[in-house]
Amino acid sequence: MSNRYVIILAAGKGTRMKSRLYKVLHPVAGKAMVDHVLTQVEKVQPDMIETVIGNGADKVKELLGDRTKYALQSEQLGTGHAVLQTEKDLGDKDGITLVATGDTPLFTAATFEKLFDFHEKEGAAATILTAHADDPFGYGRIVRDGNGNVEKIVEQKDASRSEQEIQEINTGVICFDNKLLFENLHNVKNDNAQGEYYLPDVISMLKEQGKKVSAYEMADLSESMGVNDRVALSKAEKIMQTRINEQHMRDGVTIVDPDNTYIDVDVEIGNDTVIEPNVKIFGSTKIGSECIIGSGSRISDSEIQDNVEVISSTIENAIMHKGSNVGPNSHLRPNAEIGRDVHIGNFCEIKNAKIGDRTKVGHLSYVGDATLGTDINVGCGVVFVNYDGVKKWHSNIGDHSFIGSNSNIVAPVEMSDHSFIAAGSTITNDIPKHAMAIARQRQTNKEDFWNRLPLSNSEDWE
Repeated sequence: MSNRYVIILAAGKGTRMKSRLYKVLHPVAGKAMVDHVLTQVEKVQPDMIETVIGNGADKVKELLGDRTKYALQSEQLGTGHAVLQTEKDLGDKDGITLVATGDTPLFTAATFEKLFDFHEKEGAAATILTAHADDPFGYGRIVRDGNGNVEKIVEQKDASRSEQEIQEINTGVICFDNKLLFENLHNVKNDNAQGEYYLPDVISMLKEQGKKVSAYEMADLSESMGVNDRVALSKAEKIMQTRINEQHMRDGVTIVDPDNTYIDVDVEIGNDTVIEPNVKIFGSTKIGSECIIGSGSRISDSEIQDNVEVISSTIENAIMHKGSNVGPNSHLRPNAEIGRDVHIGNFCEIKNAKIGDRTKVGHLSYVGDATLGTDINVGCGVVFVNYDGVKKWHSNIGDHSFIGSNSNIVAPVEMSDHSFIAAGSTITNDIPKHAMAIARQRQTNKEDFWNRLPLSNSEDWE
């Protein structure tokens, strides 16, 4: 097998996106478009990957890191000019070079692999990845001779009326004999409507030299979708979501309403988990088996272990251990760790806190900057008062403790095992083992208070 190389073109700004964010950095299913392309290319395991950068070069390099080499295209003078910037690294190498674009996030490694194999089998100087399009507007057309051989690729703006009627289109991905590619790039001219150096012009040159040019027609046109504006971005998103959801369902996940379920591309979900409608799962989230993720839940960059139930709640950068549950309408904020078989009820907020196994935080409570042990009961309306206006303070609550409803724990507080807080207390001092802390004013009843009211004798008050 010949050496294989890949060039990813990612230098364009993408003015039609009308965005401060460079085009190839716009996300699809939680991953930048150029990252999608690189991820699929990596699966083919080429000998070298080089990405041509220009606009937003530093941002692209920051995102992709050392997964690829880089070539800078300081002026965007067309695809041919862009590929030429890689000559220093690739120009003298024997093998096959695949050229792809960073704004086509739907291509799969399987398609790239098939193109490489077809090209090598054909012994061609170049092989164009093509597809059939019922509406080919905007795409370069594949022009064939009477025998079906590829003659050239003509861009939309340069195509004649008859050429514009051709429905076989250039997907923008081409395999080349590497040395022939660079030998011909120096002869590409910019005498066209855009005044740019087009990579497809190399095809015509190879034909003139009597070299073999092949075309491999892919089955799924949608893979080749290029994203140039927000409309295309939304279409790509929809296709990717369908692909992601179908794969999860094939892997044993029940998605009740796939059309209204959003799952990022890097999310992992175990089998026999049920995802209800209107759920959004982002980032690097991992969800175990036999979980229930209820309608309206939003989970990002979190770990949800087996047998967990999330009902209409928001979870971000948090961990829920096996058998725990949360919701409805609660919020686990960053660095919340919920232990095994823990119950977090409705309208609770947990932030930077560890909740020990089997502890219950039933409803309407805030636990922030705290470590709670095992088998604790936290009553309704409990607030961990963790911020003094300058600094966050931490509290520790021992195992088997009881915190009465409507209590305030003003951090820092150490509450020992098997201790108690009476309902309605504001706690500022540590509590020893087996003790009960009461911090509220003793009740006083004012006798005959009714008679002091101005309207006490009114019929409306009787």
